[in-house]
Amino acid sequence: MKNYIQNGDMITVTAPVGGVTSGQGLLVGSLFGVVAATAAEGEDAEIATTGVFDLPKDVATAIDPGDRVAWDDTAKEIAQPGVGLYPVGIAVTAAGNGTTTVRVRLDGIATAAAA
Repeated sequence: MKNYIQNGDMITVTAPVGGVTSGQGLLVGSLFGVVAATAAEGEDAEIATTGVFDLPKDVATAIDPGDRVAWDDTAKEIAQPGVGLYPVGIAVTAAGNGTTTVRVRLDGIATAAAA
C-alpha cells in the first residue's frame, strides 16, 4: 500500500512541558501510551500504545487480574475506573494494598475521561 505509514504500536508525539521520562505514562489528547525514551520539552517522543507495562498505582489501591484500569492524569498513576479517569487497559497481575505498581495490558484505543 502506498499510503501505509506504520503499524501504530509506537506513535511519535511532542514531549509536553517539563519533558518526559522513559517508562512514564503519557496522555496526549485521547491517546495514552508509555514513553519509550526520555525527551526534553518540545522534542519528539515515542510512546507505546499497546503492550504490557508495569505502571505506578496508589499504594492503597487493590487491583485484581482482569480488572479494567484507568489513568489518573492528575496523580500520573493507574487507578480503578471512575469519574474523570481515562480507561487504558486491563490488569494482568494482582496488585494489592501496599504495592506501588501494577502490570497493565494497554488497549491501544482512544480514551476519554469517564463521566
